[in-house]
Amino acid sequence: MPRFLRLVFALCVLVLTTLPLAAHPQPRGPLVLAAASLQEALTAAADSWAKKGHARPVLSFAASSALARQIEAKAPADLFVSADEEWMDYLAARKLIVSASRADFVTNRLVIIAPAASRASFAVRPGFPLAAALGSGRLALADPDAVPAGRYTREALTNLKVWPAVQGSLARAENVRAALALVVRGAAPLGIVYATDARAEGAVRVAGWIPANVHKPITYPLARLAAATHPEAEGFRRFLLSDEGKALFRRYGFGTR
Repeated sequence: MPRFLRLVFALCVLVLTTLPLAAHPQPRGPLVLAAASLQEALTAAADSWAKKGHARPVLSFAASSALARQIEAKAPADLFVSADEEWMDYLAARKLIVSASRADFVTNRLVIIAPAASRASFAVRPGFPLAAALGSGRLALADPDAVPAGRYTREALTNLKVWPAVQGSLARAENVRAALALVVRGAAPLGIVYATDARAEGAVRVAGWIPANVHKPITYPLARLAAATHPEAEGFRRFLLSDEGKALFRRYGFGTR
């Protein structure tokens, strides 16, 4: 065979062997809408599920409030993991979840964070000097009017009798990871986030632990959505609730139920 024909033949073989890859994309796993604070742990769980031979779940993270509104607006999704019971209750009241699939999943704690180089430290008790430590700076937190982390924070600081002193010095963020980023960037000297968020970011340190008894328990409910269509949605939900799944979340600092 002449050299020119051999080259044409080789090119044809190359095209024919690569076409199936383009024509048959990898199957998509179930779409999971989850609270922003779950990023690292849920990503690890999705990876673990995929290693078992399943299509890897597609994960979308945001504030629980924003995700619940998306679900209400008929966004196509299969599972929802909220950072509090209230937004799951909101969807349940509108019959947008499969009630029998709802389960309390993991738990968390609130912490005060400061930049890693800061020496700020607090013994958190009623009347502790949070406002004095802020000075002219602002306290970064998730929006307390909508986002679970912010609501827990407002409840805690109110019960600790320091909310009136700091409520005029807030840097409200759209979700807890955005609040974390404000402290990382130096836009706020202090913030209040979940313990797992602080653990995930080396540029901050924990300056104080908020007592768990000054706010409602922080629990993350998980449920399959009424509009779910993916055949593996229930399988992945069960995996997250399994001993193996919960062990993954404990590795990232979450408590489990």
